[in-house]
Amino acid sequence: MVENDPTDDVRLLGDWLTDAGLHLEVVRPHAGDLLPDDLSDYAGLVVLGGGLPDTSWYEREQSLLRTAGRQRIPTLALCLGAQLLALAFGGYVERAAAGPELGPKLVAKRDAAGTDPLFADVPLMPDVIAFHHDEITELPEGATLLAASPSYPHQAFRYGDRMWALQFHIECDRDMLAGWIADSTDVAEAGLDREALLTQCVRALPDVAETWRPFAQRFADLVTGRSSARTSLPLLEG
Repeated sequence: MVENDPTDDVRLLGDWLTDAGLHLEVVRPHAGDLLPDDLSDYAGLVVLGGGLPDTSWYEREQSLLRTAGRQRIPTLALCLGAQLLALAFGGYVERAAAGPELGPKLVAKRDAAGTDPLFADVPLMPDVIAFHHDEITELPEGATLLAASPSYPHQAFRYGDRMWALQFHIECDRDMLAGWIADSTDVAEAGLDREALLTQCVRALPDVAETWRPFAQRFADLVTGRSSARTSLPLLEG
C-alpha cells in the first residue's frame, strides 16, 4: 500500500481489508520510504490519495503502477492514486473545469459496471466522499468507465482486468475529514462553511461504509483468490 500523504492514510479501508484477511504493508514515500521496483512478493497494490506540494516520487509511482499492470497485480487506486494510474497508462489529468469537488456526493454507475467483479453489486447511485481539485480528463486507451457524474465524467474506471481507479474517497473517518476541511484552501476559496461541510460528511459516512466495505471485501477476495464475483474476466491465476 502506498501512502502519498500523512493526512490520507488507509484508515477505514485498512480496517476493512484486514478484516477480510489481508496483511497490509504500508510504504510512505513522503517520509522517504523507497517504492519497490518489483511486486513479485506482493499479492495486491493499493495507492492512496494526497495533496502535498512535493511530487518528486510521482513518476516512480507511475512506473510502479505500470509494473503492477505487467505483473497482473490486483490494484485499487483512490483519488490522487486514480489520477496517477490514469497518467501511467496514457490518460490525462488537469485542473477540474467545474472547480473543486468537496464533500458527500452521489456518482452514477455506467452500464459496464453491471458485469464488473467489484462494481456489479454497488448500488446504481452510491454515496462517496469527494475532495479534489484536479480531475481525470481523458481515460487511458482501452479503459472501462464504471461511474460518472455530470460535472466530473470519470469518477471510476477499470484498466485491464485487475486495476481499479476511484476519483473519490472511501477510506475517510470523521477525524480525517475534520483535518482536511480545517486545512483546505479549496474549502475557503469556495466560501463553504467548514462546520456545516463536516456535518454533511459525517452524516454520509454510514451510507459510504454500507456500500464500500463490501466493495473492499470483494477486492480482498480477488487478491486472495477467493473471489466468486459474477464475471467472465480472468481474475487470479492458481
